[in-house]
Amino acid sequence: MQKQNPSPFAYWRRYLLLSLLSALMLFPLFWLLSAALKSPTENIFGPLDQLLPRSPTWENFAKVWQNYPFGRYLFNSALVAVLTVGFNLLFCSLAAYPLARMNFWGRDALLAAIVATLMIPFQIVMIPLYILTVQLGLRNTYLGVILPGLASAFGVFLLRQAFQGVPKELEEAARLDGCSELGIWWRVMLPAIRPALVTLAIFVFIGAWSDFLWPLIVLDNPDYFTLPLGVAKLASALDLDWRLIAAGSVIAIAPVIVLFILAQRYIIPTDTGSGVKG
Repeated sequence: MQKQNPSPFAYWRRYLLLSLLSALMLFPLFWLLSAALKSPTENIFGPLDQLLPRSPTWENFAKVWQNYPFGRYLFNSALVAVLTVGFNLLFCSLAAYPLARMNFWGRDALLAAIVATLMIPFQIVMIPLYILTVQLGLRNTYLGVILPGLASAFGVFLLRQAFQGVPKELEEAARLDGCSELGIWWRVMLPAIRPALVTLAIFVFIGAWSDFLWPLIVLDNPDYFTLPLGVAKLASALDLDWRLIAAGSVIAIAPVIVLFILAQRYIIPTDTGSGVKG
């Protein structure tokens, strides 16, 4: 029985629905940017016909950058996010490789225990983790901020699934060439799962960049504040001046948007079997 192609009306209906959903999701970001660009004489809470700024100005961004150490906050967030991503890619891939490619006693039980930790809320382990951080002398340090995010169960599971999709022929060819297990992991497996690594890096970066609760708990020195803490401090210091708060928020989210735009093309899966001859 020949399959009928969907009608053009079905395509238009689907694209219209997706466009409406996209507009609903992008509207808060658009309002935030509009409020950040409005002058003090314009109403940021006016009707929709006043949504666009009549005379856009960068004055709000200049005030935020000059009067508050947003450069320091930006550096702190970038350092914490980059280190968290690096440690996650290293530790998660090292843990996922044997779970995917090696046979040893208790492997499935170990994987089940790791995945089960996804169901434990962070608030449950927050107090013991804080006590451990204080005992290690890591309070008000960069390492103390990234300690809970050194590795993640989600990352281990994601990379394990990616490792399982790599053809065994690539692994066997590397062994015939004299590669050790560590060499196979580094030279064969990691290049073969690059899309999964990029995907994990994006998720971890966004999580570390936008994390507010743990830095709030472990930091009280403004020199180590990340951007979410800086924006919160900005809100309290300016008595809810929404134009400047919106400008600080735009500064905080802009790097994440730029990162996603630049990295999204690497998320597309590649043919890991292309190096295997038939």
